Amino acid sequence: MQSVRTMSIIEVHDLTKIYGGARGKDIVALDKVSLSVKHGEIFALLGPNGAGKTTLFKVLLSIVRATSGTVEIGGYPPSNPESRRKVGYLPENHRFPDHLTGLGLMRFTARLHGLSAANTKSRADDLLELVGMSKWAETRIRKYSKGMLQRIGLAQALISDPDTLLLDEPTDGVDPVGKIEIRRVLEKIRSEGKSIVLNSHLLSEVESVADGVAILSKGHVLKVSTVDELTRRSCQYKIEANLSGPEIQISPDVGRILSFTDISMTVELEDERLINSVIDELRVRKIEIKSVVPIKVTLEQSFLETIGDEKGEAT
Repeated sequence: MQSVRTMSIIEVHDLTKIYGGARGKDIVALDKVSLSVKHGEIFALLGPNGAGKTTLFKVLLSIVRATSGTVEIGGYPPSNPESRRKVGYLPENHRFPDHLTGLGLMRFTARLHGLSAANTKSRADDLLELVGMSKWAETRIRKYSKGMLQRIGLAQALISDPDTLLLDEPTDGVDPVGKIEIRRVLEKIRSEGKSIVLNSHLLSEVESVADGVAILSKGHVLKVSTVDELTRRSCQYKIEANLSGPEIQISPDVGRILSFTDISMTVELEDERLINSVIDELRVRKIEIKSVVPIKVTLEQSFLETIGDEKGEAT
């Protein structure tokens, strides 16, 4: 019997999805995609339109069937309804019945998940408060703004207390204050040991909340990494110190100095472990070191470089 206790909550191996196109021309939406999402992790799928992010969600939820490859959620394939029992979903461009109130939607969703009426009211009230929608619980959805629709969408995705959340553009149309509040909600969910997979075009938001990232383009996975690894400029460090004396020299075998002033220097090393050699050299000269900081780039810069490299290879 297969155990549902796996190292990762989501496992995707060599997943391919091909749609039949017009005039017999097939469309490859996903091409041998492999990735995994750990328990208690916020994992982001990044990529331009048409990269295959939403198709991956649809395969995970058994909305469409994979052409080949394997997928598991909690140890179950999408063909097994158990794979979705503890999954919450917020689709992009969702369409909730607009004659319902926010509370009515929560009750309706709870019934779909098989929750008892006794537990639904308190659960709905708690979630509406969590996403800042208590004030509009009795307001019909047709009167909601785009930001309010995203908040109520997040609340309904949480109604069954899922172990895994799939969120497609969760902050789309949300104002800056609302984005901060949704980020706070996602961080709270993660702190409870739950896993979140999100699609987003807002890379600054992803950078502030995600642990892991997969960059997709034209159905291919270009890179799977942590946010920290993607934003850390390899082997470059800024050292703040009193450098008013003679200019420091480092061996070419260690690296090179990119910039030098009386108060700081930037170095690029052959290996990140060699930063200790530079620090030792400064200490031998009795130079007081104030800080040693790895140089980082934004997630957006790293994303554009990755996509640019892929385009460069294709030409």
